[in-house]
Amino acid sequence: MAQSVKAARAENQPLQLDWAVDTNHIEEDAKKVLRHIRPDWPPDQIQFKKFTDGITNKLFGAYLEGSDMKDVVLIRVNGEGTEVIIDREAEVRTFQLLHANKCGPPLFALFKNGMSYGFVQGEPLDEDNVRDERVATLIAQEMVRLHSVQPDNKPPSERCSQFRTKAQAFLNNVPTGFDNEAMNTRFLQSVPSLSALQTELDSICQELESLKMPTVFSHNDLLLRNIVYDSKSKPDAIHFIDFEYAFLNYQAYDIGNHFCEYAGMDEVDYDLYPDKDYQVKWLRRYLQFDFTAKGRSPQDVTDIDVERLYVQTNKCACAAHFFWSLWALIQAKNSSIDFDFLGYSITRLSEYTRRKKEFFPLALP
Repeated sequence: MAQSVKAARAENQPLQLDWAVDTNHIEEDAKKVLRHIRPDWPPDQIQFKKFTDGITNKLFGAYLEGSDMKDVVLIRVNGEGTEVIIDREAEVRTFQLLHANKCGPPLFALFKNGMSYGFVQGEPLDEDNVRDERVATLIAQEMVRLHSVQPDNKPPSERCSQFRTKAQAFLNNVPTGFDNEAMNTRFLQSVPSLSALQTELDSICQELESLKMPTVFSHNDLLLRNIVYDSKSKPDAIHFIDFEYAFLNYQAYDIGNHFCEYAGMDEVDYDLYPDKDYQVKWLRRYLQFDFTAKGRSPQDVTDIDVERLYVQTNKCACAAHFFWSLWALIQAKNSSIDFDFLGYSITRLSEYTRRKKEFFPLALP
């Protein structure tokens, strides 16, 4: 039995639908959802577009024929086994928090294995345009806007990063082996033991905690496909999407994780990781926006401020490599999506090891 649209809107809550969407009958099942969200849409005029960029969930957009996709409703079916790595209740709270702060789209409905929400206009970034000076400036500005969201009534100084808790939860769910013999051999040869991974995680957390970084509400997964550039809006704008992994975290982590993603996803090239000259310019812009948001003059940003954030950001980038390597191991065991998660994990672990030697020795100014 579905909750009434009128009751849900009165409470500013998403509709609660008590059925699952079958991806083998996506159009038929999605129309059942749309019947509640867009009751005025004629079923025979509804068109669907499959978005194939994600490697966690299955995502479809619904729109009316001839509408030029001006009103698109997204239907997302959660990936198999993702409840192990994603707190779906927390994700709903995040959706509501961000929409209330004009940082995210509305959440329309929840069904047993997914949700329906608003579409963000624009095009996902790629390895080239993420470096465009205008785009990079807008990303820094939007990141400051997100980091300024207040998720609770606590003073910022009393908030603690959840990185250790989230990474430990991932590690606790890392598989010890695989049924596929070739895959298992690759796993045993290339991935450290659980005890070795635990030692690394403890070392990372100790290092990050020593840096005394501000804790903010973070996206934590700003890969290029989760950043949308709307060049047609006036003025042009950057939007962040897919907040499944959002939680309280170190300010520098969101930035460092984003820099890691300059390498791309399909053909990962970590030589595309931004060099220091690029980072210093980017970080100065971020700090200038951050100072302005806090009522300070952007001219107050000093070279020491930038250097401090540079050190923090690159140590956090190492932590991000390790975090996503654990995530990918869990996905390799549970996901039905056609992607080499084990290979991705091995690549991230290798880059973690390489970058740790480079960045962990850096000292704060």
